[in-house]
Amino acid sequence: MSESAQINAQILGAKSTADIAGNEFLAFTLGKEEYGIDILKVQEIRGYEAVTRIANAPEFVKGVVNLRGIIVPIVDMRIKFNLGEPTYDQFTVVIILNIGGRVMGMVVDSVSDVITLSAEQIKPAPEMGTAFNTDYLIGLGTLDERMLILIDIDKLMSSSEMGLIEKIAA
Repeated sequence: MSESAQINAQILGAKSTADIAGNEFLAFTLGKEEYGIDILKVQEIRGYEAVTRIANAPEFVKGVVNLRGIIVPIVDMRIKFNLGEPTYDQFTVVIILNIGGRVMGMVVDSVSDVITLSAEQIKPAPEMGTAFNTDYLIGLGTLDERMLILIDIDKLMSSSEMGLIEKIAA
């Protein structure tokens, strides 16, 4: 990561709509919906490969992989968000994230592109019964006819139920 990217990551610690204006988001799909996460949290994107299952892990934790000597827990977001039975094909990818110095992976259906959104393109998340708690949402990003559900990946991955990842990987 470049020095300017690291400085930007530090500056963007607080996530209000104004803070994320002009940020780049990695767009990915889960089921029929398109989501976005802060590109600065993404370390790399890999094809899905077999994982080593961990006993007594929650169902959404698929297991761990050895990534160049680092044991990385892998979370299947389709299971986490109750989006039906996951299928693994040539489009299935693992987004390797670096969150607070911890490396973890999340399985998604596919990755489409990187999108830059301005403050006007980010709308607050509506309060409604979604597949997951709206505390994890930054908002909704609109780009022409596309709508991205913007996830605060820091909050989601450090939430109490995801905190199990810390215990498993330790």
